[in-house]
This record gives sequence, C-alpha cells and structure tokens, in this order.
Amino acid sequence: MSNENKIQANEKAWRKLAKDHFETYKKRLLDPNTKLNPLVENELGNIKGKRILHLQCNTGADSILLARKGAIVTGVDLVEDNIKYARLLAKEFGMDDLTFVTSDVLKLIGKIDDQFDLIVTFDGVIGWLPDLNQWGKVIHHYLKPNGEFYLHDAHPLALVFDEEKMAHGKMIARYPYFGKDPDMDPYIGGYASDAKLAENYYWNHTMEEIMMSLINNQLTITYIKEHEKCVIGMGGDVVDDDGLSYYKNFLSKIPMALSLKAKK
Repeated sequence: MSNENKIQANEKAWRKLAKDHFETYKKRLLDPNTKLNPLVENELGNIKGKRILHLQCNTGADSILLARKGAIVTGVDLVEDNIKYARLLAKEFGMDDLTFVTSDVLKLIGKIDDQFDLIVTFDGVIGWLPDLNQWGKVIHHYLKPNGEFYLHDAHPLALVFDEEKMAHGKMIARYPYFGKDPDMDPYIGGYASDAKLAENYYWNHTMEEIMMSLINNQLTITYIKEHEKCVIGMGGDVVDDDGLSYYKNFLSKIPMALSLKAKK
C-alpha cells in the first residue's frame, strides 16, 4: 500500500471520530477556564495579535483556545468533517473570524495565500505524516521572515516502547526507532471519544529526522525541551493535578514529550 493510500485510510479513520470530538471539546470549551495543554500554554507565552497557522487542528478546539489568547488563527486539517465541525464550534462560541482549511498538510502550498508570524502544531501530530522534509518545506513557505515555528509532540524515544508493558512496569522496545514503515493499528481514538474500529497508520520519526527536516529547509532551531510528562492521549498510566500523564514506574526515566522552536 502506498503512503497516499495510507493517508487516505487515516482520513477515513479520523472521520469516524469527528462528531464525538466535536461534542467532547464543545463541553470543555463551555468552561471559560479551559486552556491548552499546560506545557504548550507555558511555552507559547504571549501570542496576542499574532497571525497563527495551526497545522493538524482536528475539530478546532485548540484553534479556538489560541484565538481566546488574542491570536488571529487559521487552522488546517486533513479531514473535511473535522473542518466542518471546527467551523461549527467557532460559530457556536462567537468566533467567526477564525479560518479553517481542509488539506493534507504536505499538500498545503498553494491553498493559502497568507504568511504567518507563528506556525504551531502540537499533541500527537507528526506521526500522521510520512514525509517530514516536505513538512519542513511547508513550514518555511508559510512563515514570514523572522517568523517562528513551534512543535510539541510525543518524544520519539517514548514511542519505541510497548505501552501495555510500560503500564505493568516493563520497559520493552516494541517499535523500531529507525523503522521506515508505519505501525498499523486497527483502532483509533480513545482519548476524547470511544475507540473506533478503523485501520490507521502512524510513522515514528527520529530526533535527527525532526531536526534536519527544519534545518534542511533554512530554519534555525532556537529551542529544544524534553519533558518527563505529556498530555493525556500521548502515553502514560497516571495523571497528575495539571492533567499531565506519565508511567508511574518510569517517571524521570524516559522523556515523554518534546518541544521545539525554530526561526525563519
């Protein structure tokens, strides 16, 4: 099966979650105190007035939270139903000035005319992309001169280990760190809705691949941070008071999440 067909399978799988995600995130957004992943919230800082491109925005809840912080936001997602619900979510919360675009991130060039002060993508994103070099090209294309890119995602090392064994105190490598083929899972979801039976594909990317995809596209890495905890849904079996997750037997023993910033 080609990567194109695998991406189509992923689109079909995510489509099954769209309505459930809309309903879940709508309930969360009704609370005015709802914020972004606290790690992201802290690292983004003041974004008031910035034009932001939010890649892989899902059904738009985090795009709305970015807009609540005063940003001018354009969200992009592969799944047409996600974008449909993102627009509906924005309308229901009186934020009609948000823009949402349906597109494979890797094919985005030419679909948006603007350039942006800040491009963000976070919380379980790059594993759905087979080609990070093309991803880097897209980021460079849409950043203004001196613009900044921000990534927060699962740490590549954490993705090597068998998550079921980790929950039972055993650290066993299951997924090849240098593997080129994606992992196929027959189920998708489970963090914001019930899991659905839907074949999907996830590519693990090495630290080298992530960093060089930006460096090779004339972006300068200015910040890297490894975190011992991550947002719910990216791993872990214990949740702390801040809503961050980790494996109780392995706290501080492996990095769970990675943050990175780069400048054009």
